[in-house]
Amino acid sequence: MKAVVLAAGKGTRLRPLTEDKPKVMVEVDGKPLLTHSFEQLIDLGVDELIVVVGYRKQDVIDHYDDEFDGVPITYTHQREQNGLAHALLTAEEHIEDDFMLMLGDNIFRANLEDVVKRQREERTDAAFLVEEVPWDEASRYGVCDTNDYGEIVEVIEKPDDPPSNLVMTGFYTFSPAIFHAAKLVQPSDRGEYEISDAIDLLLQSGRTIDAIRLDGWRIDVGYPEDRDRAEERLQDAEPDAPESTPT
Repeated sequence: MKAVVLAAGKGTRLRPLTEDKPKVMVEVDGKPLLTHSFEQLIDLGVDELIVVVGYRKQDVIDHYDDEFDGVPITYTHQREQNGLAHALLTAEEHIEDDFMLMLGDNIFRANLEDVVKRQREERTDAAFLVEEVPWDEASRYGVCDTNDYGEIVEVIEKPDDPPSNLVMTGFYTFSPAIFHAAKLVQPSDRGEYEISDAIDLLLQSGRTIDAIRLDGWRIDVGYPEDRDRAEERLQDAEPDAPESTPT
């Protein structure tokens, strides 16, 4: 399975960390955000990384060149920052079958493999991790509205008045049907083509959508304090170095 990694953003909210680099090149625990994404995806068995670049794209290309840990990298260019669905469409010509999608500014230590397994076994049109966040943070994300049975009936991008605190995280799997849906998306109130609107179109057309509860943790590195929090979590998870034995 191929993986598309969205890495075109400026990271204006991460300033001053992004004064001289794109968002995905901000270091967390000694390596760029994008390296964390690549490592997670390679652990999931991807055979090609398709990286959507934009702002300061050459910084990314110069750093990684055409492969990472033996896995080939193909770059596509999002010329204008018009939203995640718009970014995804730049990768369409490189996708023939089911694929993974990861936002390059998220760090996961979670059950990503459950999403991939569901996609491979059930052949869904979309599967993604969801988690409950504090209500005052829900408006930062794509929010899932559910019915009385807990089934997702609508996905809404960054609503002012969230109907729930169940939100999509930055990891998905899709069938190629997502590209047709992305082409039908209209600009949101923010003027962007939202990936949540594309997923909602799949949902409303009766396509198979699966949401899987996050088991573990993930941090969306949107602000400097998020970077610090992610670094602390990663360092806490690292095993202590063994004590040296006197000789």
